[in-house]
Amino acid sequence: MAKNVSLASVDQKLAMAKRCSHEGVIAGAKAAVVASVAIAIPTLACGKMLPWARANLNPTAKALIVSTAAGMAYFIVADKTILKTARQNSFNKQG
Repeated sequence: MAKNVSLASVDQKLAMAKRCSHEGVIAGAKAAVVASVAIAIPTLACGKMLPWARANLNPTAKALIVSTAAGMAYFIVADKTILKTARQNSFNKQG
């Protein structure tokens, strides 16, 4: 009987972990889209207006700037969301 209880507990923890990570992925994807737009506009505008940027930033460099910002936003927001959700579930379980 104890094995069934522990197996149910493990299944419950696994389901909660999947939900936490899913919420993190969704929040991270939204943040990456916002960051991409927020960085792409000034990057492309600078590439057109500033002589230094026009001379030194090729399309690959511009894409690298945008993708780096999007990647950082994704991982930071996803990590914070997963930790926040796990913390809330931990407090809910204790109380």
